[in-house]
Amino acid sequence: MRPIRLAAAIAGLALLAGGALAQVADPFLWLEEVEGPKAMAWVKGENAKAEPMLAGDRRFAGLQADALSVLSAQDRIPTPDFVGEAVYNFWQDADHVRGIWRRTTLDSFRSAEPQWETVLDIDALAATEKANWVWKEPTCRGPTYDRCLVRLSNGGKDAIEIREFDLKTKRFVPGGFRLPEGKQTVEWLDPNTLILTRDWGPGSLTDSGYGRVVKVLKRGQTLAQAKTVFEGETAHVSASPDVMRDAKGARVVLVTLGLDFFSTAYFVVDDQLRTQRLMLPKRSNVHGLLNGRLIVSLQQDWTWKGETFTSGSLLAVDATEMLKNQFAPRLASDPKPKSPVQVVFVPKERQALDRDEIRVTDSRVLAVLNNNVRGSLVSFTQSQGSWLMQRYLGLDNAAIKIQSTADKGDDVFFTEESFTTPTRLKLGVGATPLGRPVKMLPDRFAAADLVVEQKEATSKDGTKIPYFIVRRKDLKLDGSNPTLLHAYGGFQLSKPPVYDPIVGKLWLERGGVYVVANIRGGGEFGPAWHSAALKANRQKAFDDYYAVAEALIADKVTSPRRLGAYGRSNGGLLMGVAMTQRPDLWNAVVVESPLLDMLRYHKLPAGASWIGEYGDPEKPEEAAWIAAYSPYQALKPGVKYPLAYITTSTKDDRVHPGHARKFAARLEALGAPYIYYENLDGGHANGADPKANARRWALHYVYLSRQLMD
Repeated sequence: MRPIRLAAAIAGLALLAGGALAQVADPFLWLEEVEGPKAMAWVKGENAKAEPMLAGDRRFAGLQADALSVLSAQDRIPTPDFVGEAVYNFWQDADHVRGIWRRTTLDSFRSAEPQWETVLDIDALAATEKANWVWKEPTCRGPTYDRCLVRLSNGGKDAIEIREFDLKTKRFVPGGFRLPEGKQTVEWLDPNTLILTRDWGPGSLTDSGYGRVVKVLKRGQTLAQAKTVFEGETAHVSASPDVMRDAKGARVVLVTLGLDFFSTAYFVVDDQLRTQRLMLPKRSNVHGLLNGRLIVSLQQDWTWKGETFTSGSLLAVDATEMLKNQFAPRLASDPKPKSPVQVVFVPKERQALDRDEIRVTDSRVLAVLNNNVRGSLVSFTQSQGSWLMQRYLGLDNAAIKIQSTADKGDDVFFTEESFTTPTRLKLGVGATPLGRPVKMLPDRFAAADLVVEQKEATSKDGTKIPYFIVRRKDLKLDGSNPTLLHAYGGFQLSKPPVYDPIVGKLWLERGGVYVVANIRGGGEFGPAWHSAALKANRQKAFDDYYAVAEALIADKVTSPRRLGAYGRSNGGLLMGVAMTQRPDLWNAVVVESPLLDMLRYHKLPAGASWIGEYGDPEKPEEAAWIAAYSPYQALKPGVKYPLAYITTSTKDDRVHPGHARKFAARLEALGAPYIYYENLDGGHANGADPKANARRWALHYVYLSRQLMD
């Protein structure tokens, strides 16, 4: 079919008629066959067109070398992970492309030159087994910490193979636990028993492609002999186990049932492997066990037996007491029972606990508390019935991340950084609210002449949207500055002021301006900031992004000719929408690992799990407001779109590569400009190896340089 006819055929991919959504046949559906011969031939053809344009650019070699020097530098901070009494680290460099898992003592790690012992060499394993292994985090059994369940991924996929590994002999256990590839979650129930969810065979997965059946597997049993503990429904997202223990010997075994991406039902598994639902609110997260109580963060307001707890709060819940009386009726004449719920912390306005940065140690709860998108590490301890908060001393206005907490005691490794301050690794020891510096990343780019500002833009509905701008101190406000605007805006993920050597070396040092927009849909100000852009309100996140772009243009920081947009995953969706709704604002758009066909996203692997975020295209009323912004369907003939760079990975089994492929194919059919490049390895995280990642970033910044600097 000639391009002009194909353009006409696809112009009506989605039509709203009489309030119902009608779809015509998708001419590019064949591109969803991930490794189908026809689809892969198309991918190779597109890569062959992009290669000479990007990798052939005079700047490519230098950018790639700079990126590789950052990603494989020997003086990087080794990320520590407590395992028993030792400190473990997974390390990749030019000599260890796939990486080595290694260990040392805490004292040695704190020294200038730690003495590392290699535990498992992934390069050697891959070579021996002739496999494309990519490392994933292990699960080690306590309290002995002598064995771990090692996760290995083929090419970086989320699907993993699991093998039992002996930390003393540094070998896989002969005849030990070994689980074939699949998307699976597994925990140690005891030294010889696992509790897990995975693909058990036909009918055992949810519509999202995750396990819905939780079983117990004893040493020596086959998968077929595992005993079923819990079954969810195919419409649920997933069912997964979680085994929590505290320093006093208490244990709570939970099955976490994902009703949708954000709504959860919790079931307690007793010693006889019976389950009983614990009536925590559906939008809540359980982070660990302290003094026999579950530490729970609320993502919604919740009322329990007449007591109301506000969204964003941190609670300590006695699960045993709650199970006893959660369904018991209470008469007005009955004495008020002792509440099983204690309030640990309630955030103030413009404050939020990062739900992904809450950890429980032997005697305290550690958390990252953000004030207007600027973080600090805090700890909560209980004293005479009250919860006290202490703040760890450190860098002001920073991004904080908890790296690891000790298996015994209250020690914690955490990092602090800012846009221009290199990452510092600190060790918090015991009850002392002071982070002692352990390692510091050397300067990776020239930052002395840079300044960081936090400003606000006003969105379409009047909401103030904060954003950070990193620029040279002597920047001329004449609209001529190459500017890269980054955002995410979904799944309650925040964008704090992190030190990014790739951005610094490949963009800021070369005269670019870097802007991060904290748009709604993220978690910068807690659950309400996220909920404001859910489902039917998704357009608010997009409007927030445009408001920041327009503020940058109005302030003459940049102009549409010099303004570029970058986002990946859900941020890739943002890019697709920005490109189709406001093509006038940008001259460059990097659309990476994106969701773009929002009327079919739920039919592709993992997509159904995100209905809680975006809505259900199977419901006409929800399909209507999804169709209003879905980038794939929004592409129209006759519109002048900016030259987009669309990129993904063949091995991405989280966000299907079909999204990016079909979007590019439709642009081609419309006669619109685009560049498409697909990495054949890497998975959604693009972390297969430093060399591949350096090449990826070099391609990005060649494109941005061509569009915004030339």
